[in-house]
Amino acid sequence: MTTSASESAERTVSARRVTIAVAAAGICAFSLLYAPQPLLPQLAAEFGLDPGAASLAVSAGTGGLAAAVVPLAVLSEIVGKRPVIVASVLASAVLGLLLPFAPSYEVLLVLRVLQGVAIAGFPGVASAYLAEVLGPAGVAGAVGAMIAGNTVGGMLGRLASGGATEWLGWHGALAVVGGVALVCAVVAVATLPGVRQAPRRADPVGARLRTVLGGFGQGLRTPVLWAQYGVALLAMGSFVALYNAAGFRLTGEPLNLSPAIASLVFLCYAMGSVSSVTAGKFVARFGRLRCVLGGLALTAVGAALTTADSLVVVVAGFVVFTGGFFAAHAVANAWAAAEAPGRARASASGLYTLAYYVGSSVGGTVGAVVFGRFGWNWLVMTVAVWLACAAAGVLLLARPRSDG
Repeated sequence: MTTSASESAERTVSARRVTIAVAAAGICAFSLLYAPQPLLPQLAAEFGLDPGAASLAVSAGTGGLAAAVVPLAVLSEIVGKRPVIVASVLASAVLGLLLPFAPSYEVLLVLRVLQGVAIAGFPGVASAYLAEVLGPAGVAGAVGAMIAGNTVGGMLGRLASGGATEWLGWHGALAVVGGVALVCAVVAVATLPGVRQAPRRADPVGARLRTVLGGFGQGLRTPVLWAQYGVALLAMGSFVALYNAAGFRLTGEPLNLSPAIASLVFLCYAMGSVSSVTAGKFVARFGRLRCVLGGLALTAVGAALTTADSLVVVVAGFVVFTGGFFAAHAVANAWAAAEAPGRARASASGLYTLAYYVGSSVGGTVGAVVFGRFGWNWLVMTVAVWLACAAAGVLLLARPRSDG
């Protein structure tokens, strides 16, 4: 009994350490990834850029992440998951502290690409690491903490940089976020359990690599998964496109908000935590198909509301837009995991993540170019077309498998 109680206590302590570690790592990674988003008007003014060129400060990071997430997931199967996560959070935080010293916009973009590559080691590996360390019984709570850390990090990075820029400029704003990220990275590294606590695989490296690559092949041959990849690509592209241009919209005519006040729009992200949980509950009652389509429809309605000249209506539009996006994303992500064949589950998750960040990078830049050339209303119409295409893909590819 004493031994059993001791083992139980050790597992509890280990689970607590893992939960703290992944939450801190999530805050580190996602505060850095989107920190430049509220600063785009200031970067445009500093370097003489249009909105499309300024948006590359965000897209360079998410593009680097998209390019590296799958290779790093494969690498983690060879060298181990903890080393990849540790390198990810430390390298991304150090690069975050270097960003304010970039002597030119071109150097800033190169650093952002490298930072995106570094960040990719966390979202691409974390879920699989948690499953190995904690097992099926303990992984749910830790994944919840990780997602919470991701959400808090994304919101914190945007709010901190947007709030600080008015007093410290964009250099100081990025330095503030970099400092916070470094503290979180140190906490994550100090609390993340060592490899010895995770079960080791006896399979040769070549066999593990063949299994991983075979899983990616299955993930690419399953039509219902392509529907979810389409939601990730197009809905995330729509989401980042609107938020990339939000600073220009809110600080320009007719709203004329200060940068610090305009950055408060990112508080709407809190709605994402509510809607993603609520959507999960609705799936059991209405099915995945209706929930995904409903989330995409709400996203489009919210975008349409932001065309108003009233600040209250615009803010309400961002709330609805954010809630709808996170609802659709939560259901599509879970749908991809549920429909993936057994050995392709991790690969399907990696491919979904890849589509998600390709959407962020490409959609965010294309949307900013549309806004810069044609204005906000045209951007909203572009977003509506993308969301309609995502819905059509779900109807065509996933409708026969929509139960549950």
